Amino acid sequence: ACDFTRLGEESKDVLGKGAQWLHFDVMDGHFVPNMSIGQPVLGSLRKALPDAYLDCHLMVSEPGKWVDDYAKNGASGFTFHIEAVAGIDEAKDLCRAIKAAGMRPGVSVKPKTPVDTVFALVEEGLVELVLVMTVEPGFGGQKFMEDMMPKCRALREKFPELLIEVDGGIDAGNAPTCAKAGANVMVAGTSVFKAADRAAVIKAIHEAA
Repeated sequence: ACDFTRLGEESKDVLGKGAQWLHFDVMDGHFVPNMSIGQPVLGSLRKALPDAYLDCHLMVSEPGKWVDDYAKNGASGFTFHIEAVAGIDEAKDLCRAIKAAGMRPGVSVKPKTPVDTVFALVEEGLVELVLVMTVEPGFGGQKFMEDMMPKCRALREKFPELLIEVDGGIDAGNAPTCAKAGANVMVAGTSVFKAADRAAVIKAIHEAA
């Protein structure tokens, strides 16, 4: 959602105005119908921001092939889509590889995917974060899907200590709805980067959470 010609400046700006993580979306044009940035850009960002938490969300086919590259280029977290792996055993192996590479393992579910598909990964302690998509992945600026909140509630009821992330159309207006449902990590792109007062939007989202 930021101005890619000023990625370093934009990142420093929002961190300075209260953002705690930087969410780094990776799209391959195959798993989702769009393409974005990848590990070379991540590596440059890590050099510019050595202490930042870089939350990498891989909307890609075959996420396992990228684990080492993202670790080497400074990813703090590596979140893959459950829909991008062949089954639960492959997902478990991928989580172990992510952890072994020194990153926080996360798993994401698209709007049409039942959230219980990832329960086993949490139950076995293989993921530390579940990302609930509140739009169809692939494009920014979409409208928030409030009907995804039952997924957050189900996760929070079952896993009280879990990091539950929401991504898609998040702003100061719907952040309280997300928090009430159990989300404690909010990804806000367009609503922050396009705001006249970024600090105020970030503060409002923090206060909701």
